[in-house]
Amino acid sequence: METSIRRYDLDWLRVIVFGLLIFYHVGMFFVPWGWHIKNNVIYDWLRWPMSFLNQWRLPILFVISGMGTYYALGKRSMGKFMWERFLRLGIPLVAGMILIVPPQVYFERLTKGQFSGSYWHYFTTVAFDGVYPEGNLSWHHLWFLPYLLVFSWILAPLFVYLRRHETRFIEWVKRLIQKSWGIYAFVIPLYFVESLVEPFFPVTHALVDDWFNFIFSIILFFYGFVLIATGNTFWESLAKIRYKALTLGIIGFMGQVMIWLFFEDGYVIHFTEALLKVVNIWSWILVLFAYAAQYLNKPSKGLAYSNRAVYPFYILHQTITVIIAYFLMNMSWGFVPKATILVIGTFGISWLIYDLIILRIPLLHPLFGLKKKKPAKN
Repeated sequence: METSIRRYDLDWLRVIVFGLLIFYHVGMFFVPWGWHIKNNVIYDWLRWPMSFLNQWRLPILFVISGMGTYYALGKRSMGKFMWERFLRLGIPLVAGMILIVPPQVYFERLTKGQFSGSYWHYFTTVAFDGVYPEGNLSWHHLWFLPYLLVFSWILAPLFVYLRRHETRFIEWVKRLIQKSWGIYAFVIPLYFVESLVEPFFPVTHALVDDWFNFIFSIILFFYGFVLIATGNTFWESLAKIRYKALTLGIIGFMGQVMIWLFFEDGYVIHFTEALLKVVNIWSWILVLFAYAAQYLNKPSKGLAYSNRAVYPFYILHQTITVIIAYFLMNMSWGFVPKATILVIGTFGISWLIYDLIILRIPLLHPLFGLKKKKPAKN
């Protein structure tokens, strides 16, 4: 079960998907769905590319995180792994809730007339009063971190056992995914959660009452670990099924669009849409893994830099987007100039803060999840 060779394609995917997150949150400023602050003009057409991206962007990150957990447990005891998870996820979460997220809530309160005054006055008086949305304390876009931390802790004993032993379960998974459509068996648990749990537990990102999102995401996290544990069997299966997965992904999303446009909700429609959704999600995850394995599994200096920068970018980006959006929201400019300023501004300011401040002050590194940089090999 040993798989020690570094997968650069997984690093690339992680960087690319977190990069797409910036575009997604810029889109949230313009799309009809609710967000922290909204543009003065809403663009209904944007819901279609946003809906497509929304379905698989976080699921694939949970799968990648599960894969990374397999590697992380290679040379660590369970206790050391759990402590490192806290340092890597828990500390940036707390720091982010204190330092990074409050400006987002502040500007939201300003736009809704729920607060007036300077940010300093807000931060020193009400920034940590109550829990959002009624109060102001929140983890906002950082919700991914507590979920990942809890998943890691819950599954650590099972993962350690699977990592250290040749189990019948992993051998069964290998045989399963070697079959023509075997890897699509992973859709079945996702379908039952999507069809039977989702209607009763809307996504809240609050961890304690977010049962659909919690169960769906921890399954994907587990899948990532199990698939990487099969070694080359997984990558060989991907190469064989990538065209079928691409076709199913297109069918899955277009089928959902047809339902959204032309059908009213009902039991048959609900269960059909749930099936199309999970097939769509799993198909695009497989497609991205397959093509990344084919074209991106190679090192580069750009990847090394980006892979280290992506976590601080993730922590910083939404606050920067919200601040810029606040000053753009009531301007008469169209979608293209506003979106361009938001994208370039978010990437640019995140990079300046990362490169000129965070990287140069070692005391800040733990707050943004940065590991000590390994010395270059001669």
